Amino acid sequence: MSDNWNKRTQAVHGGTRRSQYNEVSEAIFLTQGFVYENAEAAEARFIECGEDEFIYARYGNPTVSMFEQRIAALEGGEDAFATASGMAAVNGALTSMLKAGDHVVSAKALFGSCLYILENILTRYGVEVTFVDGTNLAEWEAAIRPDTKAVFFESMSNPTLEVIDIEAVAKLAHAVGATVIVDNVFSTPVFSCAIEQGADVVVYSATKHIDGQGRALGGVIIGTKEFIRGTVEPYLKHTGGALSPFNAWIMLKGIETMALRVNAQAATAQKIAEALEGHAVLERTLYPGLATHAQNALVQRQLGGKGGTVLSLDIKGGKEAAFAFLNALTIPVISNNLGDAKSIVTHPATTTHQRLSEEQRDELGITAGLIRFSVGLEDADDLLADVKQALDSVAG
Repeated sequence: MSDNWNKRTQAVHGGTRRSQYNEVSEAIFLTQGFVYENAEAAEARFIECGEDEFIYARYGNPTVSMFEQRIAALEGGEDAFATASGMAAVNGALTSMLKAGDHVVSAKALFGSCLYILENILTRYGVEVTFVDGTNLAEWEAAIRPDTKAVFFESMSNPTLEVIDIEAVAKLAHAVGATVIVDNVFSTPVFSCAIEQGADVVVYSATKHIDGQGRALGGVIIGTKEFIRGTVEPYLKHTGGALSPFNAWIMLKGIETMALRVNAQAATAQKIAEALEGHAVLERTLYPGLATHAQNALVQRQLGGKGGTVLSLDIKGGKEAAFAFLNALTIPVISNNLGDAKSIVTHPATTTHQRLSEEQRDELGITAGLIRFSVGLEDADDLLADVKQALDSVAG
């Protein structure tokens, strides 16, 4: 494996290990444990596990290790720990490093389950959390204190697609020694260079673009070897949030085609957003790739001008009109995942963000008419025609 390979080569070959049979496709090691040659070998391994040695699947597995090494190489991190889901990764990254009395600053525009961890779980154990408008650097600067332990944010928020300046926030956090933890799902490993831009820890729901085909749950935490093996691994191996070997194999197969899929999806998302902007039935068309997006200049710098695979449509007429639009679509499916080969539409106010109060949703811009549209791999013209007919049915 070469450190000089570009992302698409790392995505195909990074972290590969072969058995004595020299298989082309990565092997799935479906085992919960490993056999030792003798009692002395077992004792030695429990004292110190070598680079290519394993004890128990909850601690590590050859297939899982391949996935961890591949995604770490792709992201530019030293190491990674794979988890059972994206939320296990978010929880593991935060909880493993925090204790009672610690202070965290977080963007308030977050996925509902992320908010639950910060508002309900961490605070239950004595962690103080301050929420800010993630796009307002003055609020970050005012909230970060000399004793701040970590900052946390989605680099592109769900579902209103605000983009946060990783480099600027990281500079403020690092000035007081705080760890920068970035949930990078919407920015994707294809377009983002979060570690290069200042993130210390990057978290993904591998369920999304990494698998990207609706097959399996998974998550991953990427960071320095010291953080992953010294902080994250002890917490996760004892609390049980490990990724299964079979799901790791699915993620390995997904990574191989991820760049091709994500680039195609983003191109279609850009086309649809441009075509729908200003539509009479829409209050707003939200897409970071649009020149009218509030952070488009940042998108050019931070994401190479790529707006991602998701756009949001705010339909006039509230929930009734939004539901009518959803029910009129014939190609996208109504579900609550994203980053899939199939186009998926979601009504956040009644699903992914329904646990938030109406006041919280209003503050975050999650209106009753907002639709999150995760663009798939269908023909762009077919998708656009379907969306237009659905909007026309609402207008009629």
